[in-house]
Amino acid sequence: MAAAADFVVNKFTFTSEACTEAVPDKLCDRVADAILDACLEQDPEARVCCEATTKTSMVMILGEVVTKASVNYEQVMREAIRAVGYDSEDKGLDARTANIIVAIEESAPDLAQAMSGSKAIEEVGNGDMGIAVGYATDETPELMPLSQLYAAKLCAKMDEVRKDRSVPWLKLGGRAQVTLEYAEKADGSLTVERVRSITLSAPRSTDVKADQVEKDLVENVIMKVDGVSPKLLQGAVMKFPEPKLQTQTDVGMSGKQLAGDTYGGWGGSSSSSVSGKDGTKAARSGTYGARWAARSLVASRLCRRASVQLSYLPGSASPASVAVHSYGTGLKASGKTDAELADLLTRHFDFRPSSLQKELSLKTPQFQKISAYGHFGRSDATLAWE
Repeated sequence: MAAAADFVVNKFTFTSEACTEAVPDKLCDRVADAILDACLEQDPEARVCCEATTKTSMVMILGEVVTKASVNYEQVMREAIRAVGYDSEDKGLDARTANIIVAIEESAPDLAQAMSGSKAIEEVGNGDMGIAVGYATDETPELMPLSQLYAAKLCAKMDEVRKDRSVPWLKLGGRAQVTLEYAEKADGSLTVERVRSITLSAPRSTDVKADQVEKDLVENVIMKVDGVSPKLLQGAVMKFPEPKLQTQTDVGMSGKQLAGDTYGGWGGSSSSSVSGKDGTKAARSGTYGARWAARSLVASRLCRRASVQLSYLPGSASPASVAVHSYGTGLKASGKTDAELADLLTRHFDFRPSSLQKELSLKTPQFQKISAYGHFGRSDATLAWE
């Protein structure tokens, strides 16, 4: 007879989506993080808050930088644009001829030191209020929700087959949306029962036929992504709508794809994106720290899934509150309430941004390479918070 915890108490569907690297919003994330990496490469103590925006034939960065580094912003931007494939006016943007606008306010490092006064670096406040959220679940080996992980992997594969020309008609700017059917057990844990639908929005040549699109995407993308068994795909509805022909006619802005960068809608949302921000900002360090903490709770089997929320106030280094929501799995897995799990994190983790910078190696230039396909659950990168 099945244990009480194994009984299914609820069934529901959940949808997550992701973007390929050349979608205008993701291009902007890459540009913003390229600026951050360029500053950190010369000056690990650099403080960067950079946003980016784009429209046809134009890319602009704006923000504030405090560093002793000497960075050629225009060159960094053009290299980032070229890296995702924008190398022709026919694509709406050419890295060689694009109108590049730089609106960065630069300050010397001694100004930042004066602003922080005589405080030890560990006690320097965040500078703004904010909420950071981390999530983990044992439904996948990566401790990520499968709906988001699968959508991100589909996008990564679309970019791969576009670049290696195994799908020669595929153009820049694809997107993926995945709907899964979940079963929730009595202990609060989740299992995926099946993939209900997969939608791949794949920009294409005008002469390619719909049946060829379906054949190529099923064989070269859907069936080549790991982590989803053929059994889960049985009966899945697959759609391949034709998007706008020219991706770069859309306006793009950094930080807009927050769900795709994190957990695909699971676990709550942070109040700010991580793109273009260095580790002194809670938007970056707190978001990674919250994931690190949530992942630790699940990996230690103290709960089956967890959402961790950290809240920061201006001028205060330590978070004003640390909250855990284990969806009832904490009591079943370890006998601990959510309050007890939160107390455990408070006692064993130092969530001050400066401490997270050190623990999670956030002074290392590494952010451009994870600006697409999500910042968590990555098997293609070694990340301290994972």
